[in-house]
Amino acid sequence: MPHFDDQALTSEVIESFANTPNTRLKFVIQETVKALHDLVRRTELTFEEWKQAIEFLTRTGQTCTPLRQEFILLSDVLGVSMLVDAVNHREREGATETTVLGPFYVGEHKPMPHGADITKGIAGEPMFVQSRVTDLAGKPLVGAEIDVWHADDDGFYDSQKADYAQLGPSLRARFITDAEGRFSFRTILPCSYPIPADGPVGDLITATNRHPMRPAHVHFLVKAEGYEPLITHVFLDGDEYLRSDVVFGVKDELIAKVQPRTEPTLPNGDAVTGPWHLMTYDFQMKPGAGMVPQPMMSAAE
Repeated sequence: MPHFDDQALTSEVIESFANTPNTRLKFVIQETVKALHDLVRRTELTFEEWKQAIEFLTRTGQTCTPLRQEFILLSDVLGVSMLVDAVNHREREGATETTVLGPFYVGEHKPMPHGADITKGIAGEPMFVQSRVTDLAGKPLVGAEIDVWHADDDGFYDSQKADYAQLGPSLRARFITDAEGRFSFRTILPCSYPIPADGPVGDLITATNRHPMRPAHVHFLVKAEGYEPLITHVFLDGDEYLRSDVVFGVKDELIAKVQPRTEPTLPNGDAVTGPWHLMTYDFQMKPGAGMVPQPMMSAAE
């Protein structure tokens, strides 16, 4: 019997994929084998630890449903989602910064007119959003398509709620820019919130003594013909979790000042009682084509 050599084992496993027809798949799987084998060697992983890792990944998969993607959440809290985003958007050339899509993009956003109220009756402090989409030179992009979505005043997205199937979407919509590249809508002031912590990813966060919080933000997915799709958030200035986002998604360029206002009428003409908030943020699009993200959940919601 030849003497066992763990380095030779790694080489043998890598070589077993040598005939993979797809060149990119071959490269990625061989590099993955190298990284995994190196991890086992560096940490001197025990049988019990490897068993726990397999059980954790199994539970992560079992937690996934058409309305919950625990693997995306795991990717987010490990910083992998933001790293993949970073290596795919190295040169922004003045375009608006990108960030993670997150696990709550459903891919079905109802088109609504400018100034529309997207709350569907959900309570919260009123906020009005005014925005504009341009190219890098500031020229307005007419007919750009913008999906928006965010959590409610309790930190929950519509698809997390038990009555989602009956009530349908709220705090999410689609807008089309006008001749000046503008769009606007009425909503409520979002708040910071914890990621879903009742599953294996929550157990990991607890075991490592990390907090589960995300700073308050609104999601935007902007698409315009001839430009790369833009996946991003706009964060609210002053939030206590801006520097410790559990999914590492904050960039300084994406922080917006939200102004407190007291006028009795919103920019869309709606009467309002008491204070409200105004968010303004403009998006600059990078020329080129890109992959439009696929829905992360079932289209049947």
